[in-house]
Amino acid sequence: MTGPIDPRGAEPTPEHGMSRRQLLRHAGWFGAAVVLTVADGQVISSIAGSQDSAAAQAAANSGALRFVQISDSHIGFTGAANTDVNRTFTEALNQVNSLGFLPDFVMHSGDLTHLSTPGQFDQVKQMLSGLRAGRVFTVPGEHDSIGDAGHAYRQRFGANTLGEGWYSFDTHGVHFIALVNTLNMKQLGHLGTDQIDFVRKDVNGLSADIPIVVFSHIPLFAMYPAWGWGTDDAIKVLGLLRRFSSVTCLNGHVHQLFTKTEGNVTFHSATTTAYPLPKPGIGPGPLPQVVPAGRLKDALGIRTVTYRKGVGGLAVTEHKLT
Repeated sequence: MTGPIDPRGAEPTPEHGMSRRQLLRHAGWFGAAVVLTVADGQVISSIAGSQDSAAAQAAANSGALRFVQISDSHIGFTGAANTDVNRTFTEALNQVNSLGFLPDFVMHSGDLTHLSTPGQFDQVKQMLSGLRAGRVFTVPGEHDSIGDAGHAYRQRFGANTLGEGWYSFDTHGVHFIALVNTLNMKQLGHLGTDQIDFVRKDVNGLSADIPIVVFSHIPLFAMYPAWGWGTDDAIKVLGLLRRFSSVTCLNGHVHQLFTKTEGNVTFHSATTTAYPLPKPGIGPGPLPQVVPAGRLKDALGIRTVTYRKGVGGLAVTEHKLT
């Protein structure tokens, strides 16, 4: 579903993003419980449970914004990489409900289903209804638009959205933008003129000191174009966000943790609740990976994000599936 694959796994040239060596260094967080404190465009990483991690979590008080990102549940997948994606997705949802606080919202960042069937969408919607959270939001993945340009997805999850499913909202002094880059794809993700115009109008008039958080399924940076891990016209949207002091982009699609900072923008790729994919450039392509018995949950998880107005950054925490 990611378009043509380079069988050689060649390194991207500098204009296409980071080198494979750089990618592998950052992707070393795969499966780990990593805390990323984002402030003033800088990322400080620490292992969950460390002193730095505890300090980041201390920022969460009763007045803080706290939300959860889950991604890539792939309900309907059958294969050796995970013989029961329903079970692992249920465990992830139970983990959200056991965090010890009520999230202001939960965002599922795409590939809710594996084959876009009505039954799979209905099942995901029913499972998400058990979440204890203020609201539940979604964006579609490419697996959610097989054969119908996302029609079945929008029937069930597209209420109060614009165009092909994009939207924005505000809460706790943060402006959120949810984008759709999984339609009209060739190899890379694609946003399109209508959606870029939506972002232009959406942020017009916003103060430059308002934190911006952008959700999409496919990364908005060139993580590994040979595998379709990037968005061909993302630079146009990122240019519209250049004047803001703090921009955080959260995506799914790659099924592993990854972080990258470019100027005022920090990108975080999320892990999955279904099955791992290989690190960039390893193997013939982004194919489901079978891990040793008992180790699957190490590669699966959820993400919590905390923001307290006046602090100036987002605290992002990764949780392995327990």
